[in-house]
Amino acid sequence: MQAFQCTHLGPPDELELNTLPDPTPAAGEVIIEVHAAPLNFPDVLMIEGKYQMRPELPFTPGAEVAGIVTAVGEGVTHLKVGDRVASFVQLGGFAQQAVAPANATFPLPNGVDFAEGAALPLAYGTSAHALLDRAELKAGQTLLVLGAAGGVGLAAVQIGKALGARVIAAASTDEKLELCRQNGADDTINYSTQDLRSALKELTGGKGPDVIYDPVGGKLAEPAFRSIAWGGKYLVVGFAEGEIPALPLNLALLKGASIVGVFWGEFAKRDPKKNLANLHQLLTWMGEGKVKPYISARYALADVPQALKDMAGRKVTGKAVIEPQR
Repeated sequence: MQAFQCTHLGPPDELELNTLPDPTPAAGEVIIEVHAAPLNFPDVLMIEGKYQMRPELPFTPGAEVAGIVTAVGEGVTHLKVGDRVASFVQLGGFAQQAVAPANATFPLPNGVDFAEGAALPLAYGTSAHALLDRAELKAGQTLLVLGAAGGVGLAAVQIGKALGARVIAAASTDEKLELCRQNGADDTINYSTQDLRSALKELTGGKGPDVIYDPVGGKLAEPAFRSIAWGGKYLVVGFAEGEIPALPLNLALLKGASIVGVFWGEFAKRDPKKNLANLHQLLTWMGEGKVKPYISARYALADVPQALKDMAGRKVTGKAVIEPQR
């Protein structure tokens, strides 16, 4: 099979497209013929050695896949050869075949496109865990989503609406905000041209958002947290801007607010049954038309370096996917 490998840390152009032996499953694993593998911002950080997880070299990036099961390892009973599935593989997605843990792999309904299904495990899994488990978001509450046009951001917008919240989407361009409105956002803030705190004060009548979903970090974190409602929850999802913010803890005291970490990968590992329950809820919402991953770009396997450069350059909205069988 063909797969892109990171043989040394560096930029996307230095990844190598190599021919590797076809994989075989160990106990508790399945082999998936990969039809779609979404890009995620950690893919860019990982190949440059800037992510918290540093795999042993060489490795194949790509954290999630969708495709067809071609082999089943010992002890796997809920999946069989020929099943259409999606999975969180952590590594190995940018390849024609991937090894997947069976407990992180779930069947896809026939009507679900592989690219849309592949976006569920990480982006939608993260946002579902954040809003269902960590924030316990309720109908009628106000949710602020920063970086709302990205993969996890749009997922949070859609899930927030599915839960009955009022959703304020914040992003850096009017074009991105229009995409957020098309995906259910009630109100929008362009934080390149508007003052975030003033806009939030106006939109919420001075109350502030009950829940803040922040996958961006950097300079937006403090003004967002200063705007949070009394008793609010600030979800620390990631640091796409690159800078890890240092929040003044007196703000948490003054607002009676909580700073809540969201580490979906560790959650999925520690509580796979709850994670699968969240994914089944997502599939239910998808069937009801409440959740639909937005696929902005599709790339062939040979285009992985360019796709990662587009991701690093903030040119990707929603989800972009690699389609290795093209």
